[in-house]
Amino acid sequence: MAAMKKIKKKDPVSYKKRSYRALVDPAGLVSSMVRVQETDLHILAPVDVVEQATDLVLRYRGQLEQYIAGRSEFLSAMRPIKHDSLAPRIAREMMMAAAKAEVGPMAAVAGIIAEFVGRDLLAGGLDEVMVENGGDIFIHRKKDCIIGIFAGQSLISNKLGLRIAAATMPIGVCTSSGTVGHSLSMGEADAVTVLSSSTALADAAATRLGNEIRRGRSLEPALDVAQKISGITGVVMIQDTRLGAWGDVELVKLDESG
Repeated sequence: MAAMKKIKKKDPVSYKKRSYRALVDPAGLVSSMVRVQETDLHILAPVDVVEQATDLVLRYRGQLEQYIAGRSEFLSAMRPIKHDSLAPRIAREMMMAAAKAEVGPMAAVAGIIAEFVGRDLLAGGLDEVMVENGGDIFIHRKKDCIIGIFAGQSLISNKLGLRIAAATMPIGVCTSSGTVGHSLSMGEADAVTVLSSSTALADAAATRLGNEIRRGRSLEPALDVAQKISGITGVVMIQDTRLGAWGDVELVKLDESG
């Protein structure tokens, strides 16, 4: 379906095999992979959810495709656009997240699909689920867990992780990069990881903050911007060997033995 090609940020340029997924500990959960055009989900759940998740992805992508067909600026805008109360819920939440982060609504697309699929799977009877969509994660677990931070060629990449407390879940953990993967970024961060109860907002904010980072410059201006984005709870920034963090984040050293 050619129309499905519209929902994208930027064609993948590197790390196409999603090698960072090997760092995820399934912890007894079943791994399911769902790929529909640019949407590429890795789901951990108590049971295989390929069939249900595929149906959900097709539903939500279809809603976005139909909306974009009548409002092309939704796809191309690099800044927030006027809110439309008649838009489907997925588009409305993308617009709200974009307004808070001061980016275009498509900056939230990967995060919102991960969140909507994850929430619907939980509503369908699952008690745990993690949905990862190109580095943007919706997570609801019954215990604390650690999520590794992949930052491309940075020496810090895969050396640190974020401890996520069960009490804070469900939560969105989203990463944007100017050097890795397919997310559109105007900056040069190796990784900007954002935490929020809204995965759509975490995704949009990661894009905005990534845009603020330039090679060789201090991370402080970007950290100042982070504190002004209402609704995000924490952020970690990596650029070369520099690390910055703000908010409710607990960094842990990853075990390199395995």
